[in-house]
Amino acid sequence: MFGQVLATEFMKLHRAKATWATLAVLALMPLGIALFMWIVREPGRAAQLGLLGTKASLAGLEATWPQYFYMLTLVFGVGGMLLLAFIVAYLFGREYRDATAKNMLALPVARHWFAVAKLLVAAAWWMALIVIVLVEAMAIGLAMGLPGFSAELAATGIANVLLAATISLLLAPVVAWIAVWSRGEVAPIAFSLVMLALGNLFGKTGWAEWFPYSIVPLLIGMVADPVGTLPAGSYVVLAATFAAGTGATILQLRFADNSQ
Repeated sequence: MFGQVLATEFMKLHRAKATWATLAVLALMPLGIALFMWIVREPGRAAQLGLLGTKASLAGLEATWPQYFYMLTLVFGVGGMLLLAFIVAYLFGREYRDATAKNMLALPVARHWFAVAKLLVAAAWWMALIVIVLVEAMAIGLAMGLPGFSAELAATGIANVLLAATISLLLAPVVAWIAVWSRGEVAPIAFSLVMLALGNLFGKTGWAEWFPYSIVPLLIGMVADPVGTLPAGSYVVLAATFAAGTGATILQLRFADNSQ
């Protein structure tokens, strides 16, 4: 029965424009980073194209592979939280927007399987985006001939990108619960925006490693110096957040009344 539910959830994405929209948004990020790198490396030509006005905001940026991987980690980590919020809000909230929740919940299937299937679809969707755009980013970096490349650096950089993307994924079930609780798509996205702001705020305190939405900024050094490895407590917090979000989503689906 679960296999049928999971297959149905994937079939719903067959003609969905949201999948292509998220790919387009994420695929633009490496191109934007490459543009910044080119401006830093070619300030004269950038000035001729009217891009010199961005020079002040790019102070301290270097057109090198280490800086390139840092910005990719920033995109997949912090940007990933927002993009995943949209993905999860779409998967869970659209059932209420399209008035299909009443049909879904009336099926002779345990309701928790719908939550598990949708979260698995979100994970597969997100991981597919990561792989595709990471390949694109590597191709762009190699085509630009950025200095400082090595196999060790690439392995470390890719590992950091995947870690940031995984952290973002572990926070997704909380967004799913907000979508089911609010019966829509706006509230979970607004929630994620507020949490990102709070993550930046708490990141400047000694509580950064204990606040889930401060862990990615802590990892990449947005609020302090980058850390080589995350504290063990941060992994415990992330695991607890994932479990709590998943449990809350399942309970909301199983016991909450549907007002449609």
